[in-house]
Amino acid sequence: MVGGGGMGGGLLENANPLIYERSGDRPVTAGEEDEQVPDSIDAREIFDIQHSFLHLAHLIRSINDPEHPLTLEELNVVEQVRVQVSDPESTVAVAFTPTIPHCSMATLIGLSIKVKLLRSLPQRFKMDVHITPGTHASEHAVNKQLADKERVAAALENTHLLEVVNQCLSARS
Repeated sequence: MVGGGGMGGGLLENANPLIYERSGDRPVTAGEEDEQVPDSIDAREIFDIQHSFLHLAHLIRSINDPEHPLTLEELNVVEQVRVQVSDPESTVAVAFTPTIPHCSMATLIGLSIKVKLLRSLPQRFKMDVHITPGTHASEHAVNKQLADKERVAAALENTHLLEVVNQCLSARS
């Protein structure tokens, strides 16, 4: 293991992760700009969630990794193909893949994705954030924690943990 960066300082679990090229920015269509046309939410929009009122693109794909100075997309932790959305049923499912099978940051990454969705989507949406099946040694335990509303709420009451989640969600300079 190599000492160094990350948001927590300390040792890196995966000192040399594979880095993937970011996909291009999502072009806005004329229909999306027309305020008179209803705009349904789809997987592409979840992957590219933007808040124009913030003047910065806050994207699920650009959530920061808690250990590396890279985004979840650059580490291939999130991909648009693993985002499932049903606007009529008001459901969103995001599968994420930790970079290594014993990643101790998996719960924090999942929590960051879940918080981003909670802050970005209308309240009518039911969200399922889970580890891609077969990609993590503690997949069942992590998924159980992320699915438990009380555990998620309790985690977000922890000021230190909330600070780390907010760092993952903030734009890097």
